[in-house]
Amino acid sequence: MNLAELTHPEIARLIPHTPVVVPVAAMEQHGVHLPLATDSMLLGEVVRRVEPRLHAEVLFAPLLWLGNSHHHLEYAGTLSAAPRTYLDLVSDLLDNLLGHGFRRILFLNGHGGNITPGRQAIFETRQKHRARTDLLLLFASYWDFARPEQGRGDLVQSAVGHACEWETSMMLAIRPDLVKPFASLEPRDVGYGFEPAYRGWITQERRPRGGDAPGHLGDPARASAEKGEYLLGCYADGMEAFLRRVVAWDGHSWEWPVADRPG
Repeated sequence: MNLAELTHPEIARLIPHTPVVVPVAAMEQHGVHLPLATDSMLLGEVVRRVEPRLHAEVLFAPLLWLGNSHHHLEYAGTLSAAPRTYLDLVSDLLDNLLGHGFRRILFLNGHGGNITPGRQAIFETRQKHRARTDLLLLFASYWDFARPEQGRGDLVQSAVGHACEWETSMMLAIRPDLVKPFASLEPRDVGYGFEPAYRGWITQERRPRGGDAPGHLGDPARASAEKGEYLLGCYADGMEAFLRRVVAWDGHSWEWPVADRPG
């Protein structure tokens, strides 16, 4: 079900037990070969594939394209909410949905920069409602629910990067007309350089000594539309399975029923 297409009486009839999914992504640079809307388009495609499978069971809000992308601001066209602004935005949306009476809320993310402020918003909101035992407040990225590298041996990367093999492949699968030449792009390390610590960073500084920073992280030259269709299928299947567990939640337990636990 699509929240934007329903009337308020129709939505009221879905309260309180229907899960609400709020897709959140970004509008930011994706290297020299992918459009700024890449994160939003890829998340939108996963939602497009999953929504018909759960049409009568889950309510999907419109995708929020503004994300926390300050680390990309040196690149023309990037639009960003500062981390604290983004945290407040997610918190306000949570307050809206809780105020209407919804109890199962998932923010489904498609951009790495949203993760830290998004999780913090979930954490803070839960603390505001400490006395309640009927809330399931969640933040997750669509790539959290599948391990596609385990089922396909020709994937060079072991995880999604930025304008990388995986994102470029998925864009080739859904909008090849928007993908510029990428075969000559050199791989860029997706690490932080001082692991296991997390290092604060901006994209411009993640470059080899004396080199440039075209904006991608990973190995886009190894992308293909076939890989992209495989990746999207994995993520849609994983997302569907997770949402079915949210639907099946009994409304108060900490854990899923034993039969429904992953793994």
